[in-house]
Amino acid sequence: MKKQLLTTAELSGRQKAAVLLMSLDVDIAAKVFKELDMHEVESVAVEITNLKDLAPGVVEEVIEEFYQLMSAQNYMVEGGIDYAQVLLEKSYGLDRAKDIVEKIRVLTTVRGFNILKKADPQQLANFLSKEHPQTIALIISHLSPDQAAEVINEFNEDLRSETILRIAKLGKVSPTLLSQIEHVVDEIAETTLSQDMAIAGGAQLVANILNRSNNATAKAMLENIESNDFELATQIKRLMFLFEDIVTIDDRGIQRILRDVDKRDLALALKISDDKIKQKIFKNMSERASEVVKEELEFMGPVKLKEVEAAQIRIVDLIKQLEEQEEISIGGKGKEDVFV
Repeated sequence: MKKQLLTTAELSGRQKAAVLLMSLDVDIAAKVFKELDMHEVESVAVEITNLKDLAPGVVEEVIEEFYQLMSAQNYMVEGGIDYAQVLLEKSYGLDRAKDIVEKIRVLTTVRGFNILKKADPQQLANFLSKEHPQTIALIISHLSPDQAAEVINEFNEDLRSETILRIAKLGKVSPTLLSQIEHVVDEIAETTLSQDMAIAGGAQLVANILNRSNNATAKAMLENIESNDFELATQIKRLMFLFEDIVTIDDRGIQRILRDVDKRDLALALKISDDKIKQKIFKNMSERASEVVKEELEFMGPVKLKEVEAAQIRIVDLIKQLEEQEEISIGGKGKEDVFV
């Protein structure tokens, strides 16, 4: 049976980027990759690997589209969006010009989000705190979980609660709503965005953010979500892991974790932990190793709370990494062992 060949119209934006890079000289493509973050590199690399069975002329059409977008961008820099539209209409006709300008608007807004990703969390929090909570939630949902947690921690308690709840409930966002935040992200971007930017948020994102927040903040946020939507809070809890949840890991798992944990981090993390957690840890250490940690705890003296929380987060990150590698099971979430 003859394979169906992919046409340009069927390609996603990421696939077009892959086609464009494949058409470049290897050295030039490598320089382009250096300008992308690792997530983008991995995404495009996957598309390059999977791209097969392209219809004739697809590469030429993708290169032509790229040229049109670059021309449009130059026109906008030179004389603004109206000037660009007039020139594009003369070159490509009314419908094609509108399509090109729309794509440029989307690209501009994406660039605006990238600028926000490099912003200082405190400055970004101060800037966003003046906006509507739904706008804040939508913008934060495009940040990395680490940056999102830092920004949210800068908000007051009410705004923090409202924002995290809205992020949890974000699903498919209408282009109309996205157009309302363009002035926050980038003043150049105007009107409605394409559907490609329209999916963000969800329980997994909130779980990732809360995992990187301190325990007090995470607990407060979960309680707030639970009071508004119990099922959603349950879903988020299943996706996250807090330091005190270490007691749900079996002894073999604890022993595996302790092999990789930095002993200074362990002592710091236990500084404010209750006896139940300490007992769980110490019983899975050798007597000599547990005495060393206990002694360090005894003589540690006052430490900053944020140092303790940072140590706990590093341990949680290690635990999640070991779970992903299927070396441990968290709270019974792992696969059942099968004995034969």
